[in-house]
Amino acid sequence: MMQLAVPEVPLLNVDNLVVEYGLGNKTVHAVSGVSLQVARGETLGLVGESGCGKSTLGRAVLQLRRAKSGRVLFDGEDLTAMEGETLRKMRRRVQLIFQDPIASLNPRRRIGDIVAEPLIIAGIKDAVERKRRVHEVLSAVGLDPDLVAGRLPHEFSGGQCQRICIARSLVLNPEFIVCDEPVSALDVSIRAQILNLLEEMKTRFGLTLLFIAHDLAVVKAVSDRVAVMYLGRLCEVGPSQQLFANPAHPYTALLLQAIPVPDPDVRPAESVAAGEPPSPIAPPSGCRFRTRCLRADQRCSAEIPELREIAPGQFAACHHPLA
Repeated sequence: MMQLAVPEVPLLNVDNLVVEYGLGNKTVHAVSGVSLQVARGETLGLVGESGCGKSTLGRAVLQLRRAKSGRVLFDGEDLTAMEGETLRKMRRRVQLIFQDPIASLNPRRRIGDIVAEPLIIAGIKDAVERKRRVHEVLSAVGLDPDLVAGRLPHEFSGGQCQRICIARSLVLNPEFIVCDEPVSALDVSIRAQILNLLEEMKTRFGLTLLFIAHDLAVVKAVSDRVAVMYLGRLCEVGPSQQLFANPAHPYTALLLQAIPVPDPDVRPAESVAAGEPPSPIAPPSGCRFRTRCLRADQRCSAEIPELREIAPGQFAACHHPLA
């Protein structure tokens, strides 16, 4: 499997990762041979329709879901080989922001205790130091610690709960954060605030982000590079502006065509695909997008396309790329 070039030595290197789920006597092929790299200080956007394996990939990177095969190298250390105390110490450096901010907060615990819990797990026994850190991160995300710390999650709006979740992810001063659709459950007016907050926290704390989302406009705004995923495999990877301007894979073009244009006089472009996505229990042979692709031929069913460079920095897994 070829490695995709990034601007510098990668902080995260995912190598041929495979994740499968058992479903009775069947197997769900959630992630199939994914390789990607994320440079230090970079934001990599990961997009694709529901069920394509985005969240599974993010959780497998953090070892919340163990991979069947493949490696996850973080700063040169293989996370897939770690267990117990070694893995727990490494998790101080890698954190997760969950998709549903309200469901991810314990309704019976007060906010100060929720944000302080990672510090307790990490073994920081000094109560004064824990309180100082909690107040620091709550202030950083725009919340007044004195007003927030003693209250319960149900007393806050969705946007405020997501700010609390971001504070919890920052309290251990991590280097890398997986943002699993962090704004999909929020109103449009609140999304911009949270996205601006993430950008501010990235600069302030020197973070590297894997940003998982459905909303292509959001991904374009926050990402340095974008990876497009379909049915467990990567279709295309490239610089954000370049990929949106000149998609090389038919599936990427399909996603871009789905973005509504607020102009009744603009006619939709001719579709590059048809039909519904297959089941991950029985994915198609060869290219997994071939059953919907109007460019598919016999080679697409017989041969799995590998990611190859179509333009400088832009890679596509397609036998008949658009670009």
